Amino acid sequence: MKKLLILISLWLCVTTAGAQQNKRDLYSVAFYNLENLFDTIHDAGKNDLEFLPSGSYVWTAEKYEAKLKNLAKVLSEVSRDRVPEGPAVIGVAEAENNRVLTDLVSQPAISNYKFVHYEGPDKRGIDCALLYDPEQFTVTNSKLVLSTPFEGDTVHLTRGFLIVDGQMAGERVCFIINHWPSRGAKSPVRVHAAKQVRVLTDSLMRTDKKLKLIVMGDMNDDPMDESMATLGARKYAKQVKKGEFYNPWWETLEDKGVGTLLYRGKWNLFDQIVVSRPLLKAKKGLKYDHNEVFIREYLFQQDGKYKGSPLRTHGGRVWLNGYSDHLPTIIYLKK
Repeated sequence: MKKLLILISLWLCVTTAGAQQNKRDLYSVAFYNLENLFDTIHDAGKNDLEFLPSGSYVWTAEKYEAKLKNLAKVLSEVSRDRVPEGPAVIGVAEAENNRVLTDLVSQPAISNYKFVHYEGPDKRGIDCALLYDPEQFTVTNSKLVLSTPFEGDTVHLTRGFLIVDGQMAGERVCFIINHWPSRGAKSPVRVHAAKQVRVLTDSLMRTDKKLKLIVMGDMNDDPMDESMATLGARKYAKQVKKGEFYNPWWETLEDKGVGTLLYRGKWNLFDQIVVSRPLLKAKKGLKYDHNEVFIREYLFQQDGKYKGSPLRTHGGRVWLNGYSDHLPTIIYLKK
């Protein structure tokens, strides 16, 4: 009998310890512009000729494999110092097709991830996608909503809006992944993109007033720009009204001077993740906790004219064997 009681006590200790280890109170969500993740094969109808072995970048299989390995290294480290499981989801931009995403998540460092992707209308072929860890996030529905041209401008066309709905930590969370028109287009083109996203978010929140909705992407605008105001993304949590979003990156850039890409010596923060009001006001379940730009020394050029800039894949036409011209961004959700 005494031995039985000892065994039961030991079992209870092990079970309790296991339960404590499995208990999660912090989750992470990330975004990363992959900067021209092209394979070496021409896609019919797409202007990807620069990224072929015979193209101006001399894009060989060896360079492509190095790019995959480099990106996988970054993605495997994002947020893991705070969340050992890594991000539940990672929004990405500038992925050429299903094939490059398959190759990316086949890298051993991130082989636990699956992805959602639809072929979009971009003339170069670069799309948005959502990588997700099925142990942390279950996809229930997804679709790509195509963008409408601004005043007939089909050159600076947004790559479409990827909507992914699912379950995280036992509750519904919805994501919209974006890549708005580049700075080669004037501000009204990005404002037009923001208006389209606002229509989508209004519709989603009309049917579920408590929806925990996260909009993320490379907006090609800073947090204080007109397009983000049009989206309804506010600097301070106390300013956020129903149907609007909290944009923590405003303070990150304006008050802390931290950005995600460097242009002519000035930091911008285009890579934003904004959260709906229910993620601020939730009395139970997931709630916004904090944000950060993922910064590691290896992600930056260490010398030369562009010292301190993100270490990109190419400098001009010279292969640098880098990562991206953008830095990843992360938000943390507490349960």
